[in-house]
Amino acid sequence: MKTRLTALMFSMGLALPYAMSAAHPVQAQGAVHRQADVDALLTADRAFAAAAESQASPVALGAMFGPDVIFTTEEGKLFRGKQAVVAAIAADPALSGANVTWQPVRGGISADGQHGFSFGFMTARAVDGGEFQLKYLAYWIRRPEGWRIAGYKYVRRPDGDVPTGIMAPLLPNHAISVEPASSDHHAESLVAAEKGFSDEAQTVGLAAAFARHGGPDSMNMGRKAAFTIGSENIARELFGAPRPGSPIQWSSDGVLVASSGDLGLSWGAIRLKNANPPQAIAFFTIWRRDGPNEPWRYIAE
Repeated sequence: MKTRLTALMFSMGLALPYAMSAAHPVQAQGAVHRQADVDALLTADRAFAAAAESQASPVALGAMFGPDVIFTTEEGKLFRGKQAVVAAIAADPALSGANVTWQPVRGGISADGQHGFSFGFMTARAVDGGEFQLKYLAYWIRRPEGWRIAGYKYVRRPDGDVPTGIMAPLLPNHAISVEPASSDHHAESLVAAEKGFSDEAQTVGLAAAFARHGGPDSMNMGRKAAFTIGSENIARELFGAPRPGSPIQWSSDGVLVASSGDLGLSWGAIRLKNANPPQAIAFFTIWRRDGPNEPWRYIAE
């Protein structure tokens, strides 16, 4: 998916189960701020990229995926599960038979150190020497075998110079430890935030809603070679001048949330209103907040 605006162009049906993390914060850890954890996540991302240079792209990308990975395509289709996602990537003409490599330009981490995200630039090189330039976004969960991706997408990017220097990571303002628990209020709050985002757009319009529900660090894959950073810039690039009302509405079909309640992944369907037959595309969005009682803000999509 390039942006939520592509709901105007593609169609698909969705029915996904609800998912959530099963842990909760139990102890403050002081001002550690998880720098080492985000460093480890980016190191893992780079290691997978280095190994990918000698592998076919579906195999190389599949090595990073967790068993229940979510994958959305530029056409607005959603695939779930490692086998289905690898097959979908293998069917992409840009990546089928190609080698890929990539470099992350930014990472972020949850206060419990168990969830994180990265985004960056990717190159696919075909056997005939042709190249495709892409951008990617990944949501990661730390597992016993190491960091693995729970949500992934890539989009083709137009020609143009891009900044490849690493951006400062997005760190929590505290760090906590966790233990297993059955609380789901963090997940419920993220579902409500996604719905509230859509509900507000129906009144104030898409531009105003996108500006309000993000922040200065929010990222959108955008239409240009580089990523679009900052919710005001995102709103202006995607929708132009603010105007009331929205031709689309959306909601979560599932979420994953860190036990610390400050980082999460939401996926679902964007629906074109008043379309006959009904039209919808899949999306996923990464959300972040300063603490479990603070408002959610989209941070990457």
